[in-house]
Amino acid sequence: MTALHLRGVVLPGDEVRDIWVVNGRIRFTPVPNAETVVDGGFLLPGLVDAHCHIGISPSGNPTLEEAAEQAETDRDTGALLVRDCGVPIDTTPLQERLDLPRIVRAGRHITRPKRYIRYLGVDLEDPEQLPEAVAEQAAYGDGWVKLVGDWIDRSVGDLAPLWPDDVLAKAIATAHQAGARVTAHVFGADAIPGLLAAGIDCIEHGTGLTAGTVATMAEAGTALVPTLINIETFPELAANASKYPAYAAHMLRLHASVRDTVRMAIEAGVPVYAGTDAGGGIAHGRLVDEIEALHSAGMSRTDALAAGSWAARGWLGYSGIEDGSAADIVAYSADPRSDLSVLRSPSRIVLRGRIVR
Repeated sequence: MTALHLRGVVLPGDEVRDIWVVNGRIRFTPVPNAETVVDGGFLLPGLVDAHCHIGISPSGNPTLEEAAEQAETDRDTGALLVRDCGVPIDTTPLQERLDLPRIVRAGRHITRPKRYIRYLGVDLEDPEQLPEAVAEQAAYGDGWVKLVGDWIDRSVGDLAPLWPDDVLAKAIATAHQAGARVTAHVFGADAIPGLLAAGIDCIEHGTGLTAGTVATMAEAGTALVPTLINIETFPELAANASKYPAYAAHMLRLHASVRDTVRMAIEAGVPVYAGTDAGGGIAHGRLVDEIEALHSAGMSRTDALAAGSWAARGWLGYSGIEDGSAADIVAYSADPRSDLSVLRSPSRIVLRGRIVR
């Protein structure tokens, strides 16, 4: 394979550097006869969609071929690493394809019967089965387990937690003993204290966060992936829930306050990362929209960029542009720290040391 040479400002720093790529790895020492593929501009560690679903289909019948197309769409926008937060099919064959983003899988959602989107999750009749199910998904996934923390309970007509607090504590301890981290889908406020008390590692959406639970997350270092572009669907969800007026009103309140909620988390020091929730209702390839939404919610441009690039990579166990690191690099002609819309027009994408665009 021909060695590659890239020259540009290496973000998040300000220094113009020369980078060589050999056998999929970055080198800072010159490599003879390397092909120059970028000469000028800005070099960014590959973008990260920290909440994505490669393998969920709006039709409800996903195929591996469709999942591969979704991964290609994300890749072509510069998203070279995704944390897949639960899909109903086995996407491990996609991890073997060198032309697709790196996928960190969370296995399947763990839920209760009629308490989540039909067909997506593993339904547990008895909540006491949760620790065992968590152990199974920890073994199946790539170091993450995904719980459904709350969903509409039709018997009460509103959002409600799925799991008793003592069971959550046992389940999350089981995951940690297996070396896995746990995250949970949560819209409302009621499920969050029990999840945090059990030692959960991340909250997805988190629209029901309060000052108290934000403070707890900040102290513990619990991450938040707010999926702001997905929260924009709440009014539609409310409009389609006329049979459950309490739930509909609740979703509208959560939608109206989400920017303030996320700003509160940011200001408190909660680690916040960019995730689109792509799959099903949200189209793939919209990571830049989410990064811009984080900025509009109170993050500086640089911090919003970090939330979708180098900071998120570190959180998931991947490095940025460093000597010896995997060569996942996106090049831009202008500085995205000054204008996030620059992210929409990458001049070069290098994945695993190969030019993909």
